[in-house]
Amino acid sequence: MSSDEYALVTGSARRIGKVIIERLHARGLGVIIHCRDSEAEAEALAARLGERRVGSAHVVRADLEDRDGPAELASRCLSITPRLKLLVNNASRFYPTPIGETTYADWQSLMGSNARAPFFLTQALAGALKGGAVVNLLDIHGQRPMRHHTVYCMAKAALEMMTLSLARELAPDVRVNGVAPGAILWPEAGEDSAKTQQAILDRIPMGRTGTPEDIAGAVTWLGLDAPYVTGQVLAVDGGRSVNA
Repeated sequence: MSSDEYALVTGSARRIGKVIIERLHARGLGVIIHCRDSEAEAEALAARLGERRVGSAHVVRADLEDRDGPAELASRCLSITPRLKLLVNNASRFYPTPIGETTYADWQSLMGSNARAPFFLTQALAGALKGGAVVNLLDIHGQRPMRHHTVYCMAKAALEMMTLSLARELAPDVRVNGVAPGAILWPEAGEDSAKTQQAILDRIPMGRTGTPEDIAGAVTWLGLDAPYVTGQVLAVDGGRSVNA
């Protein structure tokens, strides 16, 4: 790989997205770090990566929940490079929406970030991705519902179907796959109590959470090292999805 080949990872200033960026950069790709509110962290990451290879990391800010956000992000990326090796749709909103308390704003936010934005961003960049790949960050709860998170689960289910459908629509020019993480990082808001966390761990055959590096490795394999794989969803969940 060379820095003439670029990867865009949405929501990549922090947490799992940041680790994916670091892994792809280590593989020799130029990287486009997308952020919304974490611009200082994104710039610091780009500066650190730029010290390793000058000009190899760029920051683009866009609010993907805005109607025009995906188109604006695509336009800014195409001003950096006319071609993309890999698009990783990682940006996501996650919070509970109990029935009876869910608002239209909740629907717009969760559906917008998890389903609408990935679709319109992929559509806008499909031409630039010829010969490349898309990897969508899904969730095991796109198939197995989670209490009090109906809208989030619906949005991830939509993103999973988008993954399968676009694998057909964009073939053979662009491969499209998904990674469905299990318990990797606990929510920063801390709504999961220690008791809740232990209950989750008790249902994971491997008995522990995964790491962001586990997800980054799966994304990198599907994105760069699996030229005959498309339309697949890889669960990286410690076996949780097989434990009924």
